[in-house]
Amino acid sequence: MGSNKKITLFLVDDDALFLKSLEIDFMQLNEYAVKTFATGELCLENMATSPDVIILDYHLNGIDKAAMNGLQTLDRIKSIDPDIPIIMLSAQDKIEVAVNCMHHKASDYVVKSETAFIRMQKIITALLKLNKIQKELNWYMDRM
Repeated sequence: MGSNKKITLFLVDDDALFLKSLEIDFMQLNEYAVKTFATGELCLENMATSPDVIILDYHLNGIDKAAMNGLQTLDRIKSIDPDIPIIMLSAQDKIEVAVNCMHHKASDYVVKSETAFIRMQKIITALLKLNKIQKELNWYMDRM
């Protein structure tokens, strides 16, 4: 990114090892301010800090069955801020799961794999460019 402002990124996953690995990967790029959460509830408690992008695991209740799952968390986040880009992340490669996430207004869906990190980087870049263009368009349309 051209500016000095870091992209505030929320990573939400109940798999502690995967979450830490993802955090390290993003922190090494030096353009992200990363915050990690093991549950959807913790993520929601921190929404006031206005993240730029959220990467959200589909199965957040794998360890704690009483915890919110990824779709419930996605719905709650979208009710707070409908414009925030959310990338759903899952080990499931079933098309029905991806389609369901998109119906719940996820920005994209990534299957956990060796190439997931690279794919997420590209998606974040594209989503932020799209948001910038949308804001500029809205600014011009408001003046007409």
